[in-house]
Amino acid sequence: MAENKREEMGLSKEYNLDAKWDACLDLSLRRFVYASVAGAFTGLLLFRSPATRWASVAFGAGAGLGSAYSDCSRLFDKPTENLRPSNISETPVSQDVQE
Repeated sequence: MAENKREEMGLSKEYNLDAKWDACLDLSLRRFVYASVAGAFTGLLLFRSPATRWASVAFGAGAGLGSAYSDCSRLFDKPTENLRPSNISETPVSQDVQE
């Protein structure tokens, strides 16, 4: 029903912010968790004190969130395919080129 209302209003799927936000939140959550687990595993292997282990976890979480932020900003700032001018001309090119 919501799709029909968007189509009636003239909004195309490129402007579907709900899907972009869903993808961004999914990406952010996954990268945060995976990078935190990687930081915890690295901290367990390399460091002995709890403070440096927590610092390793925090660094991993920050790296995960930072990479997710850069990808999400690229997702939202990406120009749509329909609005970009095409570089292909519609006129056929002549094959009779004389040198």
